[in-house]
Amino acid sequence: MAKINPRPSIMEIALYQGGASTVEGVKNVVKLSSNENPFGPSPKAIEAVRKVAHELHRYPTTDHGPLRRAIAETFNLWSDNIICGVGSDEILSFLCYAYAGDGGEVLYTEHGFSMYRISALAAGAVPVSVPEKNRVVDVDAILAAAGDKTRLVFVTNPGNPTGTMIGEGDIRRLAEGLPKHILLVIDGAYADYIEGFDGMAKLTHAYDNMFITRTFSKLYGLGGMRVGWGYGPKYIVDTLNRIRGPFNLSVPALAAAEAAVLDREYAEKCRVENTRLRAWLAGALAEHGVSSDTSMANFILARFGSQAEAEACDDYLKSQGIIVRRVAGYGLPHCLRITVGDEASCRRVAHAVGQFKDGQHGKSV
Repeated sequence: MAKINPRPSIMEIALYQGGASTVEGVKNVVKLSSNENPFGPSPKAIEAVRKVAHELHRYPTTDHGPLRRAIAETFNLWSDNIICGVGSDEILSFLCYAYAGDGGEVLYTEHGFSMYRISALAAGAVPVSVPEKNRVVDVDAILAAAGDKTRLVFVTNPGNPTGTMIGEGDIRRLAEGLPKHILLVIDGAYADYIEGFDGMAKLTHAYDNMFITRTFSKLYGLGGMRVGWGYGPKYIVDTLNRIRGPFNLSVPALAAAEAAVLDREYAEKCRVENTRLRAWLAGALAEHGVSSDTSMANFILARFGSQAEAEACDDYLKSQGIIVRRVAGYGLPHCLRITVGDEASCRRVAHAVGQFKDGQHGKSV
């Protein structure tokens, strides 16, 4: 039977593999593979979902007005310059379809979020990887790679899976140094973990070629609801809204996100605990000879001596009911990305890594 073939670039996309949540034959598993908030969503978000349960037969709003206004109030932004999506992933896809789907190039850094390449290929664009320098975004490398065919530049800040970030001066240098036909997109999925940081949102007031994306899946604990947002010049938001499905966000998702972003006390509690436990975990791993860069997110990128050692440690952690993330697909085969869990989880993973390292003492891995 003859098959109807898709556009060739679609077949270059490998099926996305989410973080595992079970280990066969092991009970009492702790999942530290998907950078989820171990404390869950705000109780006010949970209550908001309960309240709208009787409205599931109604279509949601098409303009997401209440949520956009809540985001604007929280971050002191302009609500008309906000677009909401099914996670920030959907907004990344909108950007590729709108600005690069004609075969234009989409630049991203070598350890950047894997969805950039996937979204580019899905839209009919050409993904181009740019080197980083010691797991940090290299502004000079991006500027050197940008050319006439480039349409979009994606920068994850803080990075995933690296946890590193670049400052406002480097972002300004990018926005000013890129040719004016190129849109600079700052993906701030983990920006909420930095106190007083707006993910460079207000910089978009100064640059017409800059856009930012954010998510409710991390600090706000709404990964299961799939809500993200973007912010930038209104002409870009208006463009993206032309291809956004009118009912892309559900009634419960909108209610949960609005309640979550307005519950600043709970968000701050989660941020403070993450900062404390992240520092503790990084220090505990270092004591066992496992180094990491200073992380600004809710995970640690643990570095081992080789890919073999990293994979052996991952296997051992699984045997102990601890699930972390291998990141060879991000060009970091000698590393494991470990989500910062609650205190019990952090102590458990540090103890297990210590047992693994002690067991390897005097052996070649």
